[in-house]
Amino acid sequence: MIRVTIWNENVHERTQEHVKAIYPGGIHKCIGEFLAADDIALRYATLDMPGQGLSEEILQNTDVLIWWGHMHHDEVTDENAAMVVRHVQEGMGFVALHSAHHSKPFRWLMGTSCNLRWRHGDRERIWCASPWHPIAKGLPEQFELPREEMYGEAFDIPRPDDVVFLGWFAGGEAFRSGLTFTRGAGKIFYFQPGHEEYPVYKDENVRKIIRNAVRWVHQGREARCPMPVIMGEKLEP
Repeated sequence: MIRVTIWNENVHERTQEHVKAIYPGGIHKCIGEFLAADDIALRYATLDMPGQGLSEEILQNTDVLIWWGHMHHDEVTDENAAMVVRHVQEGMGFVALHSAHHSKPFRWLMGTSCNLRWRHGDRERIWCASPWHPIAKGLPEQFELPREEMYGEAFDIPRPDDVVFLGWFAGGEAFRSGLTFTRGAGKIFYFQPGHEEYPVYKDENVRKIIRNAVRWVHQGREARCPMPVIMGEKLEP
């Protein structure tokens, strides 16, 4: 059984009608619906829950943490961010989606600003750059998203283990849109598509990528190894 916790700010879906129309139950519930399987146990966590939906007990019982954030990264407490980082280093899988590149846990795991170029809506073509990677299993050579927020290079991150997907936008920009990292015993996958104003998480190829990613990052949990965490200077976005 893979124990998956889906963490989501859950702010846009409650405060913006056009986002609520796309994800009436919240982005976390949409992701949970297509992840549901006999061997997956789901838990939902949101920013407005007690403890911001996070605790030692919850993370001890989480094999894979999926994180969606956008405008409220700074509201996540340093204590919660450090707790997530420690559990990832000990083997918990971490899937960071879209603007989670600027979340505290992801930036602290990367050790860089994780800044990038961006602008609103454009057509995106996702290219499979590593078709042999397990996260790319069953994916076509390329597929298109009619509308997505443009993320463009340069992306201030350390060298990834693998570049699984590359994104190209109709405006001409390119982006490393699907990346893997290892931190301690933990496996990490960052995936760029998922802006809340577009129904990206209803695209079957996007869903397949996230399903594959959950199973891939789960491998680190089998090597769970408690280790000390030395936190350096906290980087601002």
